[in-house]
Amino acid sequence: MSTSVQSLVSQPYKYGFKTDIEADVIPRGLNEDVIRLISAKKNEPEFMLEFRLKAYRKWLTMEEPAWPNVKYPPIDYQNIIYYSAPKKKEQKLGSLDEVDPELLDTFEKLGIPLSEQKRLANVAVDAIFDSVSVATTYKEKLAEEGIIFCSISEALKEHPDLVEKYLGTVVPIGDNYFAALNSAVFSDGSFVYIPKTPSAPWTCQPISASTTGIRASSSAP
Repeated sequence: MSTSVQSLVSQPYKYGFKTDIEADVIPRGLNEDVIRLISAKKNEPEFMLEFRLKAYRKWLTMEEPAWPNVKYPPIDYQNIIYYSAPKKKEQKLGSLDEVDPELLDTFEKLGIPLSEQKRLANVAVDAIFDSVSVATTYKEKLAEEGIIFCSISEALKEHPDLVEKYLGTVVPIGDNYFAALNSAVFSDGSFVYIPKTPSAPWTCQPISASTTGIRASSSAP
């Protein structure tokens, strides 16, 4: 190994920081009770719970793939936290200015300055922290073009028919082992509905961050 490469790999991992924010965290483990708990905490409609349970039951019948050129220790799926969310005020956030400064600082450290995203032309951002979306930019502007861009949690409340119609149609729950697992325990993610002829070009970008050590942070399929 060359001196320059050795110097590079021996440096401390600059993204290895921790954000100290009070969070609602469920116990480690995975079973149908955990699936029901996740769905209940997110106040999801019945069809979403049934989607999750169907995916979980499918996952139980599948085998984890063995990748030929990838080596990693066995994954203990019972030692994972499948839901963690920053404790927040009851009222809905109206803008990025109302987001906890600690959350914004976390994205800044990751090189994603959300405060600046508001000033970027035609770039909409959905920021996901642990298991919840904390801010989505340009929602109103996108709506003027007929584009719906929000968190999957918000879409389940505001546009349940669209979610039920399209969820899992691109990657079915039985497509593969991890698709089934993700469909069962996904926490939050970005929902984008674009009409056939939007009048303006936009880039919709979901970004994620996490605080807890061993957990699942997955988005809706």
